[in-house]
Amino acid sequence: MASKVEVDTRFPTPKKLTTHGPARIIAMSNQKGGVGKTTTSVNVAAALAGYGRKVLAVDLDPQGALTAHLGVDAKPGDILTVYEAMKGKAEPKDVIVHTEVKNLDLMPANIELSAAEIEFVTEVAREHILANVLRKVSDDYDVIIIDCQPSLGILTVNALTAAHGVLIPMATDFFALRGVALLLANLVNKVKERLNPALKLDGIIITMHERTSHSREVLASLYDHFGDEVFKSQVNRTVKLKYATAAQKPITEYEPNSEAAESYRSVARELIFRGCAP
Repeated sequence: MASKVEVDTRFPTPKKLTTHGPARIIAMSNQKGGVGKTTTSVNVAAALAGYGRKVLAVDLDPQGALTAHLGVDAKPGDILTVYEAMKGKAEPKDVIVHTEVKNLDLMPANIELSAAEIEFVTEVAREHILANVLRKVSDDYDVIIIDCQPSLGILTVNALTAAHGVLIPMATDFFALRGVALLLANLVNKVKERLNPALKLDGIIITMHERTSHSREVLASLYDHFGDEVFKSQVNRTVKLKYATAAQKPITEYEPNSEAAESYRSVARELIFRGCAP
């Protein structure tokens, strides 16, 4: 018999919404790869949807990992993507795909989005292209989560320019800690200063946490540097998240009673508790 999963009672189950929209836009960003960024985007989006929030997940990575994780085949030429919307070749509403998860929609991406880094360089107000796209669908959702690519290019700048807040997923290792400091210094603060004064750091989410002395030391250092900006809810490293990815489902759908599923529900509740989501 499976052991009972402990529920984090610090963050209460959110009240149901009686109306929906306009959306609060959150960029999920970390320039370092391999920190669970896409996994966190998918599972936080699904957990929020499970609490009755209407959520749009936007894949802004040409690798299309978020799109694949949600079970959508975005073969070039077969489906409209965020690239067509940003190029003005399709209306944003025509790009959106309904997923199998109730209340969760997707704006998919594929490899064609990689051309944007070159093509958008000469565009007028190129940093605001995504913001203009999302403005047309914002009233239909409570939360829009943008899964950024692990780089500091024009796509990530677009995400941060469009967003109200940025969430930084990080693993508890030294290089991930260094990456957070660089991301905040090199990009988030510059976007806030030059393009989006309203942008705020919603918080840092600990993902892939391990029960080792090194992880505990990194975690302590993180709390020393960032204090309350670090979420209390943490996600431990577990192979079940890999199984859920392979099954192309959020963990809350694949194994809803698992510790990992409850961890992501706790993140979603804390996000609402902090006022970073309705």
